[in-house]
Amino acid sequence: MSAYLRARAPGGTFFFTVCLARPGSGLLVSHIDALRRAYVRTVATMPLRCDAMVVLPDHLHAVWTLPPGDTDYSERWRRIKHRFSRYVGAPPGTRAHSHLLKREAGLWQRRFWEHRIRDAADYRAHIAYCWADPQRHGLVELPGDWPFSSLGREIRAGRVAPDWRGPTDLPGRFGEAA
Repeated sequence: MSAYLRARAPGGTFFFTVCLARPGSGLLVSHIDALRRAYVRTVATMPLRCDAMVVLPDHLHAVWTLPPGDTDYSERWRRIKHRFSRYVGAPPGTRAHSHLLKREAGLWQRRFWEHRIRDAADYRAHIAYCWADPQRHGLVELPGDWPFSSLGREIRAGRVAPDWRGPTDLPGRFGEAA
């Protein structure tokens, strides 16, 4: 069994990519209310600051800052994934034998990708990556048109222009298949 070493930085800021088990599924946007409910219930007991988030049909990205002294983003993701799976349920015939053995719904990839934000430039790049991802995937012409993104919050608050276009060629890794 693999041992996954997660970056630990109490009160740190992290970028995440979390994917469904079946690429191409539209489950996250078709059940956005269930995902929102799972998120709200989780952060009610395990607070965090959500700096940016975008939900696409089969994956999501987030930039979170944890409270001082807190390192447990893994438990937050576990709870969000578990609650969403319970709310939505597994479509019949989609669970692999390994999911049945572990009593998993099989909706999510078991792991997620995380990156510890190192400085202001890294922070800006990962925020931009979140916001621009719907445009990169061809879902919208302008990132601000995507309804499942924190970019809308920033536009409504006047902190970002409505016609913001993110960079399409950011250097680095962001946890998505090429």
